[in-house]
Amino acid sequence: MPYVINEPCVEEKRGECVEVCPVDCIHPAPGEPGFAEAKQLYINPTECIDCYACMEVCPVSAIAPADLVPAEWQHYIAINAAYFEDGPA
Repeated sequence: MPYVINEPCVEEKRGECVEVCPVDCIHPAPGEPGFAEAKQLYINPTECIDCYACMEVCPVSAIAPADLVPAEWQHYIAINAAYFEDGPA
């Protein structure tokens, strides 16, 4: 089950999760094109290996396994996936 970055990350983009991800599936990372314009960071659901590292270091508790995303944030599952399907908005 992939992890999902949810509402608390919007306008935060602290980046600790990017630093610990062993498969580099969180984008846009600081320094990457589109980072400044992105509203949040996103986890690629097809590359995420469910390792828990990102969730453990997130300072704003924005990350959860997709099956445990609270009801009010369910739309972030599609938002994360769309970032990688459609490219940066």
